[in-house]
Amino acid sequence: MNEELKKTVRAVQGMEQYDESVKQVLAHKIILANILVNTVKDFKGMKPEEVEKLIEGEPYISSVPVEPGMTNKKNANQKRHEKIVGMNTEDIETAEGMVRFDILFYVRTKDGLSQIIVNIEAQKDEPAGYQILNRAAFYVSRLVSSQKERDFVNTNYDDIKQVFSIWICMNMASNSMSHIHLIKDEMLEPYDWKGNMDLLNIVLIGITDELPEHDEKYELHRLIGTLLSSGLKEQEKLDIIEHEYNIPVSNEIREDVRVMCNLSAGIEERAEERATKRATEKTSEKFILNMYKKGYTLEQIADVAEISVDAVEAVIQKKAPVMA
Repeated sequence: MNEELKKTVRAVQGMEQYDESVKQVLAHKIILANILVNTVKDFKGMKPEEVEKLIEGEPYISSVPVEPGMTNKKNANQKRHEKIVGMNTEDIETAEGMVRFDILFYVRTKDGLSQIIVNIEAQKDEPAGYQILNRAAFYVSRLVSSQKERDFVNTNYDDIKQVFSIWICMNMASNSMSHIHLIKDEMLEPYDWKGNMDLLNIVLIGITDELPEHDEKYELHRLIGTLLSSGLKEQEKLDIIEHEYNIPVSNEIREDVRVMCNLSAGIEERAEERATKRATEKTSEKFILNMYKKGYTLEQIADVAEISVDAVEAVIQKKAPVMA
């Protein structure tokens, strides 16, 4: 493997590690509780520490497949109509390229009678390869359909749990938050159709690079922006979440924030190195082409530029159509 390829592989691995560290930070229950208080109607007005107690078990992080037929936990020995409990997290290493939910968990409603399924997705920016709302619609649909034979059986559709797919997009032009859900338009005489209009919920959250002031309007944006900021140092992040949000800084949170900050710094350093190298290469190419235009031989150019004749020739041939 040549050196350039090795650098590329290391860069990709670094980004993957950073993405995982972002999920680890967001998946702390007290952070999830802060997100829920600001996005889910059932938890409005509650304190995050109260909601934290309603989150069941440990959140699944990058372990539950999105693909149809892969989300439910299955057991070959189960009978056909036996209720399936839990998500499928088995053999994830053997399914290369499989798309998985970033963070997935159950939370009890404040009355303790019902469960809500929540999925949180973290994006470094708004994707360019597809429209994010379309992907969110697919995810929220999977959260409903995957409940069959796990959370409800046969035709017991009244047992379907409410679902939320919450998407956090960094590096946006403005701080925003949108709730997309079912509505009913009467086309003839109104009729009270029975069913839960609140089953499907998509929340899209846009976060800017610049940290907003501490204001109730941007409370969630400041928290997430603080945690995921590449400009704040580790202790600055911990001070904000502890003093402004009354979040106890446990050893686990401190360690996860440290790992994310270190990975972020490494990615920025590599990006600066690549930018410097590209600038140097561009300057060198311009220098070589100028000498060639002025009639210097390949050998003379190679001697002044301190590179091989083959390298000089490669630059000239690459630019030849433009020069002609």
